[in-house]
Amino acid sequence: MDAAVGFLSALFWGLLTLSVLVFIHEGGHFLAARACGVRVTEFFLGLPCSKNIHCVSKRIGTKFGVTPILLGGYAAVSGMEDAQTPCAAAVLSAVHRHGTVSTAQLAAELGESEEDVQEACAMLVGWGSLACAYEPDEDRRYYPASFASVPRDAAGRTLFDGRRFDREHATAEGEPWEPTMGEQAFLEQERAATYAGKGFWSRALILVAGILVNVVCGMLLIMSVYSVIGVTVAVDTNVIGAVAEGSPAQEAGIAAGDAITSVDGEACGSWTDILAALDATERTEDIPVTFVHDGEERASSITPAEDGTIGIEVSRETVRLNPVDSARVSVAYVAQTASGVAQLLVPSRTMEVLDNSTSVVGISAMAAEAASAGPSTYLAFAGLISLSLGFMNLLPIPPLDGGKLLIEAIQAVSRRRVPMRVQTAISYVGVALFGLLFIYMLRADILRLL
Repeated sequence: MDAAVGFLSALFWGLLTLSVLVFIHEGGHFLAARACGVRVTEFFLGLPCSKNIHCVSKRIGTKFGVTPILLGGYAAVSGMEDAQTPCAAAVLSAVHRHGTVSTAQLAAELGESEEDVQEACAMLVGWGSLACAYEPDEDRRYYPASFASVPRDAAGRTLFDGRRFDREHATAEGEPWEPTMGEQAFLEQERAATYAGKGFWSRALILVAGILVNVVCGMLLIMSVYSVIGVTVAVDTNVIGAVAEGSPAQEAGIAAGDAITSVDGEACGSWTDILAALDATERTEDIPVTFVHDGEERASSITPAEDGTIGIEVSRETVRLNPVDSARVSVAYVAQTASGVAQLLVPSRTMEVLDNSTSVVGISAMAAEAASAGPSTYLAFAGLISLSLGFMNLLPIPPLDGGKLLIEAIQAVSRRRVPMRVQTAISYVGVALFGLLFIYMLRADILRLL
């Protein structure tokens, strides 16, 4: 029974911690994308799932919601995959002229294969340029057989374009709309509102924003612990913080709050003095002690337990730092975390870092332990995980944000686009690498837990 409760506790706290922090990470991408004028069609807590609870923003058109697969979150930033579909311009204009039309009809009208038309429609749905037109009995896990125009104003803007969209004079979804510009110009206008249509610096900001938000979140959590909740620290005083039930110290008459003034004839004015005096004895025979109890000095003797302990604990107090000092502490944590993650890239240190790292299983177990220790311990733990998540995503390995940023930098310097098939292949290699790392760390976690 205890094992089941422990498992459920680790599962709950692990999912809560990682889901919220990944959701915050995706929130950074969302905010940066919107600031750069890039459309975001969906922003969810949880992994993509056809079964979800959501609402659509009346201001920017983004679908906000939660899915039952609470293993993180995602922001569907338009145009993250810069697919090249030759018939996209013709398909975009044709769908708007019809209002709602099937891919089979489009293929016949445009003289393209239905597969190419379907690919173009899927890309344009991701851009927020078209809408899916499902029949009541169609499976929504797949793209439909028909697509529809999205509401547009006279200038061709959509709800995803925010305040610039003239909603009072716009068409309805599925209503015909005649483009006021050529097919290619219409496509370029739509592409300009996507990640693929932005320049290097906008793309870089969108990629880095998730990392920055995780780092800021981690710093704020750590600062809240040190400045708001406070941290419990040991006090170097001879006043006893706690006495274990049934311990030798309790049998000698010592209680929490008493001040030990001498041990084996050695005067004690601090906890350090008490430990030094105890260490000077053999801890096997009666140890004479004097202490102050309720203002009265008493003398007694303590017979240590078999392991040499006497059952007393140091006094502790809660300390709260001012914002400046807590910020310095959080910056030190940031530097330490960044240095640790960077060691992964040093071949001679990689295995050492991996041996000291943990997988999702280990994080879940530690999250449960931190939560049971109290709010300050748990928030500090969540702050460190947030920092780790941010800096891990900065590693130059696709499909991490750092890997995508590296590809963007290569494209900016070379002024040549890295083919999508090459990017996909590199991402597969990166996924395989992280799969192997996960298995390695999971094995270590299981061995530690057992």
